[in-house]
Amino acid sequence: MNATRILSRDVAEEYADWFRTLADPTRVQLLAWLARQDRPVPVRDVVDALPLSQSTVSHHLAVLARTCFVVATKEGTSTYYTVNPSCLSALPTAADQIMAGASGICCSPTLTDLSGTAARTLTQERP
Repeated sequence: MNATRILSRDVAEEYADWFRTLADPTRVQLLAWLARQDRPVPVRDVVDALPLSQSTVSHHLAVLARTCFVVATKEGTSTYYTVNPSCLSALPTAADQIMAGASGICCSPTLTDLSGTAARTLTQERP
Protein backbone atom coordinates (compact mmCIF):
# COMPACT_ATOMS: atom_id res chain seq x y z
CA MET A 1 0.00 0.00 0.00
CA ASN A 2 1.32 3.46 -0.93
CA ALA A 3 1.56 5.62 2.24
CA THR A 4 1.52 8.87 0.26
CA ARG A 5 -2.12 8.20 -0.61
CA ILE A 6 -3.21 8.10 3.04
CA LEU A 7 -4.56 11.31 4.53
CA SER A 8 -2.46 12.39 7.51
CA ARG A 9 -4.03 11.85 10.93
CA ASP A 10 -3.87 15.58 11.78
CA VAL A 11 -5.71 16.57 8.61
CA ALA A 12 -8.22 13.72 9.03
CA GLU A 13 -8.98 14.90 12.58
CA GLU A 14 -9.44 18.49 11.40
CA TYR A 15 -11.82 17.42 8.63
CA ALA A 16 -13.74 15.15 11.02
CA ASP A 17 -14.20 18.13 13.35
CA TRP A 18 -15.57 20.19 10.45
CA PHE A 19 -18.06 17.53 9.45
CA ARG A 20 -19.15 16.99 13.08
CA THR A 21 -19.80 20.74 13.26
CA LEU A 22 -21.87 20.61 10.07
CA ALA A 23 -23.79 17.52 11.20
CA ASP A 24 -26.22 19.84 13.00
CA PRO A 25 -28.94 21.21 10.69
CA THR A 26 -29.21 24.46 12.66
CA ARG A 27 -25.52 25.18 12.10
CA VAL A 28 -25.90 24.39 8.41
CA GLN A 29 -28.81 26.86 8.24
CA LEU A 30 -26.83 29.53 10.08
CA LEU A 31 -23.79 29.06 7.88
CA ALA A 32 -25.88 29.14 4.70
CA TRP A 33 -27.66 32.32 5.83
CA LEU A 34 -24.39 34.02 6.76
CA ALA A 35 -22.81 33.02 3.44
CA ARG A 36 -25.55 34.97 1.65
CA GLN A 37 -24.98 38.19 3.61
CA ASP A 38 -22.93 40.92 1.99
CA ARG A 39 -21.53 42.21 5.28
CA PRO A 40 -20.74 41.03 8.81
CA VAL A 41 -23.95 40.84 10.86
CA PRO A 42 -24.66 41.14 14.59
CA VAL A 43 -26.30 38.30 16.50
CA ARG A 44 -29.57 40.25 16.71
CA ASP A 45 -29.86 40.18 12.88
CA VAL A 46 -29.35 36.41 12.87
CA VAL A 47 -31.98 36.00 15.59
CA ASP A 48 -34.39 38.18 13.57
CA ALA A 49 -33.79 36.06 10.45
CA LEU A 50 -34.16 32.62 12.00
CA PRO A 51 -36.80 31.20 14.36
CA LEU A 52 -34.28 30.62 17.16
CA SER A 53 -33.63 32.14 20.56
CA GLN A 54 -30.64 34.43 21.07
CA SER A 55 -28.94 31.86 23.32
CA THR A 56 -29.36 29.10 20.70
CA VAL A 57 -27.96 31.34 17.94
CA SER A 58 -25.02 32.37 20.12
CA HIS A 59 -24.24 28.75 21.00
CA HIS A 60 -24.21 27.61 17.37
CA LEU A 61 -22.23 30.64 16.21
CA ALA A 62 -19.62 29.87 18.88
CA VAL A 63 -19.30 26.30 17.57
CA LEU A 64 -18.98 27.57 13.99
CA ALA A 65 -16.35 30.09 15.09
CA ARG A 66 -14.39 27.44 17.02
CA THR A 67 -14.04 25.37 13.84
CA CYS A 68 -13.17 28.48 11.79
CA PHE A 69 -16.34 28.46 9.63
CA VAL A 70 -17.23 31.95 10.84
CA VAL A 71 -15.23 34.92 12.03
CA ALA A 72 -16.45 36.87 15.06
CA THR A 73 -15.48 40.52 15.43
CA LYS A 74 -16.27 42.58 18.54
CA GLU A 75 -17.40 46.16 17.96
CA GLY A 76 -18.44 47.90 21.14
CA THR A 77 -20.97 45.71 22.91
CA SER A 78 -21.91 43.76 19.76
CA THR A 79 -20.25 40.83 18.06
CA TYR A 80 -20.45 40.69 14.26
CA TYR A 81 -20.24 37.42 12.34
CA THR A 82 -19.22 36.65 8.80
CA VAL A 83 -18.31 33.46 6.97
CA ASN A 84 -14.60 32.74 6.87
CA PRO A 85 -13.76 32.95 3.15
CA SER A 86 -10.93 30.44 3.55
CA CYS A 87 -13.42 27.81 4.68
CA LEU A 88 -15.66 28.50 1.71
CA SER A 89 -12.82 27.37 -0.50
CA ALA A 90 -11.50 24.66 1.80
CA LEU A 91 -14.71 22.76 2.57
CA PRO A 92 -15.33 21.44 -0.96
CA THR A 93 -11.65 20.63 -1.25
CA ALA A 94 -11.78 18.70 2.02
CA ALA A 95 -14.63 16.56 0.73
CA ASP A 96 -12.80 16.06 -2.55
CA GLN A 97 -9.57 15.16 -0.77
CA ILE A 98 -11.34 12.63 1.44
CA MET A 99 -13.15 10.99 -1.46
CA ALA A 100 -10.62 11.26 -4.27
CA GLY A 101 -7.32 12.27 -2.74
CA ALA A 102 -7.10 15.59 -4.61
CA SER A 103 -4.60 18.14 -3.34
CA GLY A 104 -5.77 20.88 -0.99
CA ILE A 105 -5.32 22.14 2.54
CA CYS A 106 -7.97 23.04 5.11
CA CYS A 107 -8.55 26.57 6.37
CA SER A 108 -7.20 25.93 9.84
CA PRO A 109 -4.93 28.74 11.02
CA THR A 110 -2.23 26.09 11.42
CA LEU A 111 -2.34 25.03 7.77
CA THR A 112 -1.80 26.81 4.46
CA ASP A 113 -4.68 28.52 2.63
CA LEU A 114 -6.30 27.39 -0.62
CA SER A 115 -6.96 29.44 -3.72
CA GLY A 116 -10.40 31.06 -4.08
CA THR A 117 -11.51 28.81 -6.95
CA ALA A 118 -13.61 26.50 -4.79
CA ALA A 119 -15.07 29.47 -2.91
CA ARG A 120 -16.39 31.00 -6.12
CA THR A 121 -17.94 27.66 -7.08
CA LEU A 122 -19.53 27.13 -3.65
CA THR A 123 -21.05 30.60 -3.41
CA GLN A 124 -22.60 30.68 -6.89
CA GLU A 125 -26.36 30.30 -6.81
CA ARG A 126 -27.69 27.25 -8.57
CA PRO A 127 -30.83 27.40 -10.71
